[in-house]
Amino acid sequence: MKHYPRYLDLMPVNHVEGVVRLPGSKSISNRTLLLAALADGQTNIMDLLASDDTLVMLQALHVLGIKWKQVGETQNYVVEGASGSLPVHHAELFMGNAGTAIRPLTAALAVLGGDFTLRGVSRMHERPIGDLVDALNTAGAQIEYTGEPGYPPLHIRRGHLHAQRLNVRGNVSSQFLTALLMAAPLMAREHDVTIEVTGELISKPYIEITLNLMRRFGVEIEQNGWREFTLRTGQNYKSPGTIHVEGDASSASYFLAAGAIAGGPVRVEGIGKDSIQGDVRFAEALQRMGAVVSFGDNWIEAISGGAIKPIDADFNHIPDAAMTLAVLALHADGPSTLRNIGSWRVKETDRIAAMAKELRKLGAAAEEGPDWLRITPPEQIQAAAIDTYDDHRMAMCFSLASLDGPIRKGNRIRINDPKCVAKTFPDYFSAFSRIAGKA
Repeated sequence: MKHYPRYLDLMPVNHVEGVVRLPGSKSISNRTLLLAALADGQTNIMDLLASDDTLVMLQALHVLGIKWKQVGETQNYVVEGASGSLPVHHAELFMGNAGTAIRPLTAALAVLGGDFTLRGVSRMHERPIGDLVDALNTAGAQIEYTGEPGYPPLHIRRGHLHAQRLNVRGNVSSQFLTALLMAAPLMAREHDVTIEVTGELISKPYIEITLNLMRRFGVEIEQNGWREFTLRTGQNYKSPGTIHVEGDASSASYFLAAGAIAGGPVRVEGIGKDSIQGDVRFAEALQRMGAVVSFGDNWIEAISGGAIKPIDADFNHIPDAAMTLAVLALHADGPSTLRNIGSWRVKETDRIAAMAKELRKLGAAAEEGPDWLRITPPEQIQAAAIDTYDDHRMAMCFSLASLDGPIRKGNRIRINDPKCVAKTFPDYFSAFSRIAGKA
């Protein structure tokens, strides 16, 4: 267990340079763990993310009777698949604040049947899950709320999923559709299953990750645009043998932004030009803001291109990485507007409100709407103590305010409760300090 202080003071830094080896992707790691558990055969998972969220999934699978082991001191794991079932049918599961764990597990457990209770930390009990529960209950599942309707904790009892067509809203979280897609082979044992999305589907690149991984485990989904997804009967998950987890593209954003602000070059390793993660498109936003970005098969590199340009764009496709742009906007030569980011409201915290409040501490003008945030940079960045709201991305984003940019200098930044980075990147501040030379 890594030790973290109550707060961390970051001193101003005038130049960054170096190479960062990224931790594994959280989205890929937790999807891969569940698919490996449901597959036929043994799966060797290489470079799994070491974090609070993956630990939540590993512990839940253990409680459900799935056998897995870590290979020595590495981040490689061996998972024994249970061939489309789970050995334990009665369990209480603690899901922390891991949306990538609770949502797909809810769907899988509802289909497989049993008696399960799923709960998490207090913030998890404020994060919506009602659209997923409604889709499953309408199809014959028996899921009850044991607290506030529409939110965890949940009690799942044995139902009978009979529907050949399910409907789910797409405009709150793409994880609801991901959960149904991953559970579809468990539903389609006697008939085809079609999942229809009502309303706008947000965060489409995360659905592409889900479909890509399902294909690697031997299951093909027929897709009619982003409205309908059909699984033909008779398909089961089969282990691919060995699967490598890409580096986390969302985590790459902080280091690439640092290179864009404070000179560079900064190179991240573990993702490249052919990554299956949508957040690699963060690099396109960096280029629009004036950075020089280059790509290899397994790396991306950013260098400052001079004055940082403001940006006004729709970031529905990269909501997590777009948070980094909000702090990068402190260094721009004009106001920036991030649009279509309403999903920030239901993440680890209300990220629009939290980001606006903390940006104002630094001297910026921050205006917020239901699904947008406008940042007018200050004349100079003020020293401040940043509250992190138990949100890993808040802590990592605001480290960038300590960097000297081409237009305005950074300042002393205190990051309160830095241990929140353990959710996805326990060694973030060590990696940041290596490229900054001091912290």
